[in-house]
Amino acid sequence: MKTSSLPLVIDAQRVSRRFGAVQALSDVTLGIEAGRITALLGPNGAGKTSFVNLVLGRGRPDSGSLSTLGAAPGSALAREGSGVMLQSAALAPQLCLREHLELHAGYYAQPLAVDDVLARLDLTKLSNRRYGALSGGQQRRLQLAIAICGKPRLLVLDEPTLALDSESRRLCWAVIRELADAGTAVLLTTHLLDEAQSLADRVVLLAGGKIVADATPDALRARVAEQQIRCRSGVTIAEASRLPAVLDAGRDADHLSIRSSDAAATLRALFTLDPRLSELEVARASLEDALDHLLQKEAA
Repeated sequence: MKTSSLPLVIDAQRVSRRFGAVQALSDVTLGIEAGRITALLGPNGAGKTSFVNLVLGRGRPDSGSLSTLGAAPGSALAREGSGVMLQSAALAPQLCLREHLELHAGYYAQPLAVDDVLARLDLTKLSNRRYGALSGGQQRRLQLAIAICGKPRLLVLDEPTLALDSESRRLCWAVIRELADAGTAVLLTTHLLDEAQSLADRVVLLAGGKIVADATPDALRARVAEQQIRCRSGVTIAEASRLPAVLDAGRDADHLSIRSSDAAATLRALFTLDPRLSELEVARASLEDALDHLLQKEAA
């Protein structure tokens, strides 16, 4: 991916990390910029967690160099400027939301106002409820509130919307986007590819401890030529399968579904077979399609 003029918040240069016989990271060079949401994606074992742990100072590279906010990862300066939300958090169940937020806000020199943070995450009405009495989704929203209460220059999010309903997910996405637009660097790991597609300005794909792709979500999707055609038509699956550029065809309820490497060529032939087809939809590859394509290419 082309470099930009935005300041680097994380600067990794040729970082490698090994655990016994497993090479978790291999010669990774990656800069995470202020004001952008970077999604670090990849299959299990790709090296995502290893990289995040190094950024947070929970280990050191075997070789290469890594700085967080211009300082050593895990140092007081790096911790003071970072907000972190991991997949799980061991918070005291007997404390209420407000107590948790006041406690964590007290670690920072100029934190956000507790009431403002509660309002952003729609937690005001729950502020006096004990953490142990919250639902899983409410606990995740509090964990995000804690991560942002210190006005972080770097926000590290590991599966942030795990256990959230769709409305709460959209709320959290809006808060994360607002922080990035205000200059915070966001490093996001997620298995929800619609989350990465909706939020990320940049996607970094890891496989086998190496970076195999680094681009915007749209640029990655553009690498996959195939498109999905869906319509209401009397054309059979067998007939559709013989059309030009068709990779496969099937039926979804009353609709014909076709995957094509050249949608224009397929559609010209399809209209010849059925000029009265209706409810036509043509969609390009999703981010999931693009990542699957890249991982298959890497494994070949």
